[in-house]
Amino acid sequence: MSKILTEELIEQRLKDHGISMYDGDDNALAKLQEKYEFELTDSYNKDPDYSIYAETTADGYEVFIATSGDGRNICINEDVHYYENDLDDALYDAMFDYNELIYVDDLDAYYVQDAIDRAWQTYVEEMAEEVENELIEEGYEWPKVESEKDFANEVNNILDS
Repeated sequence: MSKILTEELIEQRLKDHGISMYDGDDNALAKLQEKYEFELTDSYNKDPDYSIYAETTADGYEVFIATSGDGRNICINEDVHYYENDLDDALYDAMFDYNELIYVDDLDAYYVQDAIDRAWQTYVEEMAEEVENELIEEGYEWPKVESEKDFANEVNNILDS
């Protein structure tokens, strides 16, 4: 009989790596920074590779800048955002775009946590796929299922053994 590949087996292997498909992680940002080799900071004391910050227009409106570098070369059409809720996409992309230092003027802003949560989910999915491939290389197989009834029978057979 071949070795049966299950979600539980994948989850156990992920837990061996210190992550879970089902649980959040209080250290998600630290693990993401290590894995994707970036630092997220609100301290503007270095030359950042990517910057997200608020500015005020001449007539008193607040806009948000999300740009490569330190903000000296802003492209109005691409880098200026009227709404803060557009910034989670920019930050998410910056985390995966080989930026070593990412400056964000407000690390407590909701879009920062949204971007971290999305990046964490992406990381967990990548790791789960990697673990699944490792298990397949070790000879594990997903159960073959012809129909829902066959699937229920296969699950019962696995549970009975």
